[in-house]
Amino acid sequence: MSKLSIIDIQGQADGDFVLADNLLEQAKGEQAVYDVVVAYLAGLRAGTASTLVKREVSGTGAKPWRQKGTGRARAGYRQSPVWRGGGVAFGPHPRSYYQRIPRKVAELAFRHAFSEKVAAGTVRVLKALDLSAGRTKAAAAMLKALKVKRGALFIDDKIDAMTLRALRNVPGVRLTTAAEVHTYEVMVYREIFITPAAMAIITKRLAGRSSRAA
Repeated sequence: MSKLSIIDIQGQADGDFVLADNLLEQAKGEQAVYDVVVAYLAGLRAGTASTLVKREVSGTGAKPWRQKGTGRARAGYRQSPVWRGGGVAFGPHPRSYYQRIPRKVAELAFRHAFSEKVAAGTVRVLKALDLSAGRTKAAAAMLKALKVKRGALFIDDKIDAMTLRALRNVPGVRLTTAAEVHTYEVMVYREIFITPAAMAIITKRLAGRSSRAA
């Protein structure tokens, strides 16, 4: 059994949350994490870079100068890639960077990434995430009490508008839901705080009973 510390919003200990060892996976999954993170970052790329090939460049079809007798290199058209303002040879064109990840690979990646954070002791259960006033000042006070210095990921079962408002302007802090959190977020944030309601959803995901596991 793995124990996660339960703390309140003031950072005071309030017991332990027991997580069954069969829900965690450290022995395998490193490659799965790599594949999922690469696919996620690739999916963020717009893929909108676009250049014109020579046939797409507007311009006259007349020869710039006669073929022989000028002492200059032969030139047939001004749209040539070797000319300034001409087409681009082997340039980028709009494309999709989407990479398909099998569901079981995504589930394994999430389980391994979460297990590594649990083993490192950086996952804690937050008894309640109450920032209903929507004030950034209150969020900063909470982070100070929790001793968060280099960013943190807060996971709840659903996003409260006022809580989001309080946290969204704090650098290095992200609020997400247990159903939407993905492997990249688990990997990139140094500390993770999860509410009990969100932990119930995370437990189901670790057991492989959710379609959202990337």
